[in-house]
Amino acid sequence: MKVSLNWLKEYVPIDMAVPDLADSLTMAGLEVEAVEDRYAHLEMVVVGQVVDVLPHPNADRLKLCRVDGGNGIVTVVCGAPNVTTGVRAPLARVGTRLPDGTLLAKTVIRGETSEGMLCSEVELGLGLDGSGLMLLEGDFQSGISLKAALNLFDFTFEIGLTPNRPDCLSMMGVAREIAAIQGVRMNPPVSSLPDANGDINALTSVTIEAPDHCPRYAARLLEHITVAPSPYWLQDRLRSVGVRPINNMVDVTNFVMLETGQPLHAFDFDHLSGHRIVVRTAADQEPFTTLDQKARRLSDQVLMICDGEKPVAVGGVMGGLNSEIEDTTTRVLIESACFDPISIRKTSKALGLNTDASHRFERGVDPDGTLFALNRATGLMVALGQGRLVDGVIDEDFRTSGPLVLPLRVGATNELLGTDLNRDRMAGLLDSIGFEVQVDDEEGLQVRVPSFRVDVTRPQDLMEEVARLSGYNQIPTTFPMLPAQGTTPSPMMVRRNQVRDILCGFGFSEAVNYSFISADSCDRIQLDTDDPRRHHISLLNPISEEQSVMRTTLVPGILEAGQRNIARQQNNLRLFEIGKVFLPQPDAPLPLEKEMLVGIWTGRRAKSAWHTREEACDFFDIKGTVQGLALALGLTALSFSAMPDGQCCYTRAGRTAQVSHDGRMLGIVGEVDVEVVNTYSLKQPAFIFELDLEAIGRLASDSKQMATIPRFPATARDITVIVDQSIESGGLLDAVAQFGEKLVAEIYLFDVFAGDPIPAGKKSVSFRVVYRSAERTLEDETVNAIHHHLTHRLITEFGAALPA
Repeated sequence: MKVSLNWLKEYVPIDMAVPDLADSLTMAGLEVEAVEDRYAHLEMVVVGQVVDVLPHPNADRLKLCRVDGGNGIVTVVCGAPNVTTGVRAPLARVGTRLPDGTLLAKTVIRGETSEGMLCSEVELGLGLDGSGLMLLEGDFQSGISLKAALNLFDFTFEIGLTPNRPDCLSMMGVAREIAAIQGVRMNPPVSSLPDANGDINALTSVTIEAPDHCPRYAARLLEHITVAPSPYWLQDRLRSVGVRPINNMVDVTNFVMLETGQPLHAFDFDHLSGHRIVVRTAADQEPFTTLDQKARRLSDQVLMICDGEKPVAVGGVMGGLNSEIEDTTTRVLIESACFDPISIRKTSKALGLNTDASHRFERGVDPDGTLFALNRATGLMVALGQGRLVDGVIDEDFRTSGPLVLPLRVGATNELLGTDLNRDRMAGLLDSIGFEVQVDDEEGLQVRVPSFRVDVTRPQDLMEEVARLSGYNQIPTTFPMLPAQGTTPSPMMVRRNQVRDILCGFGFSEAVNYSFISADSCDRIQLDTDDPRRHHISLLNPISEEQSVMRTTLVPGILEAGQRNIARQQNNLRLFEIGKVFLPQPDAPLPLEKEMLVGIWTGRRAKSAWHTREEACDFFDIKGTVQGLALALGLTALSFSAMPDGQCCYTRAGRTAQVSHDGRMLGIVGEVDVEVVNTYSLKQPAFIFELDLEAIGRLASDSKQMATIPRFPATARDITVIVDQSIESGGLLDAVAQFGEKLVAEIYLFDVFAGDPIPAGKKSVSFRVVYRSAERTLEDETVNAIHHHLTHRLITEFGAALPA
């Protein structure tokens, strides 16, 4: 919203400096985003006196003028008919930028150098006379600034209004705020009507068929109007706020809208079929061509202003080509209406039309200001168009509610704002901006809300006004009464942060994805048709089709994150995500929210370095990550077992392990299936884990047990056995651990081999057993006996054989 300082002064005396006024408006809730000097382009325009006028040697209509610009004589080529020796006129020096954007430079015109420009009113934007020079009458000193000589002083304020302040989308609204700031009264414009003849009801009528869209519609009729350019004062007012003048009729509607905040529309009355107005909603797909010359198809929710046969305007948004004011127009019907803000908002968005009128209507206009604006425009149109007013006014008003009266409690207001204002102070503040206040008791006020404040609907809105007018910077700074001790974070939050730290320490980076995924994500990761994770919760108003359902697994999100990174040449990735999945519950209104952990590793095992070879990561890298995480969280009983091929969906059969703890399933780890890799365009093998973080959090332990440093040395023995391919190596290790031999300190796998000379269907498994005693040094005989016993038990329980 742009406002002109000089225009505002018509309604309120302003004694404040421009910077102080801008700061005060901002602190009152009307943020001033920019302040512009309207006459900044005249900084380099000075008073020049023509010393001598000579004919141009190469042009009959041009003259060579020697002009005193205050700091020397300059030569100017001029074609104005009224340039004579001794006259004073504006001299635009080299470097001046004129209102039309022209940048003056030293130039040569018909072989003669011109070092500036003698200007007319039009060229400087100071009037409408372009027939000759703007002659300056008076004893002005040559070289002084034209701004100073003519006392040209005006500033434009660019105000960023919040949507709840439509009352300030007008000069009167801003002037009202300034009057309250300065503690003075605003002087509203006087609206007077000229003498009238005839009867408007005999010539036209208004019928409202959609009162829910248009609760009030008023109109007046003018005859014998002459359409012509507006006078300079009106054009200057419009230009001061960036509005282009068109003609006197249209300019008046724009002027009154900017002055009062009430949009108006002027129809060529002779173009209205049946000489009447019908306010209705459009037929579905009804065609209409708006003033921007675009043909449109309208929905049945669009409000239309029609004549006796056809639509002539989109209500509250834009008029039509078939009824616009033309140079030949002699009869004008002026519309002033109040439209439903929601209806106008929907229409504006649907048609992609954001006009000055729709901007105001969709925020709400003063329903009681309809006639004031209509009468104001009528008086100006009759005066400028030299026409005649038809007697009477049509005012179709379907409003049923009266003025709103709200209670305001002094104690509650001070408690909410943290202030110490008394009752009279609050009443004075509200009265300064047009609220009618009556004292109820020592602690209470009854406040009648003015019709132009459509945003004030409850006592809290009045409290906001009190805070705003008393000054936000006057509210004392206080601190909340909080207990000194801090709150203890929940165990799950602690565990979550611990997992983050561990995985980041392993070289992983955290990804954060939306909780919404595409409805076809389950197909893309190949979930079984009876998998409960296929039962999604759909969003009522999704951001896009790609985010239309709540996720039931974190896997699609982490795969898409991998896809985006690989598409940008980030081929070596370690990512993890912690987040909730949402699983529908048949007998509950809300889904089960379960916190999960997912991670992906693809690309090289380690960064390239001179001392290492480049090696691709594999299953055992991602499995080691899960093992390291479990050990760091105190899960010592974690185990891995092969997942049956039929249960593998987004991971490869034979390369997927189930992760469990004491028999409780925690998740899976494995290589991403080739089809899924191709679906997500990962372009390289990828390895993934998905774990139940809530279950891990409950099982994890922070307890630490101390162990003495061993005093006696350890000794190791290797075992190699040949077993069936179907026997898991981990099962052999678990079996040794469960034999309960106290001297076994550690056991680990170091080799698995299949192929010649191992028989078909068999494999060779080698692992090392470390023996240690806390009481003595073990002798070979003792270790060999225990080792032989362990080997015999493995052969017996697993049907194994020793290599030949």
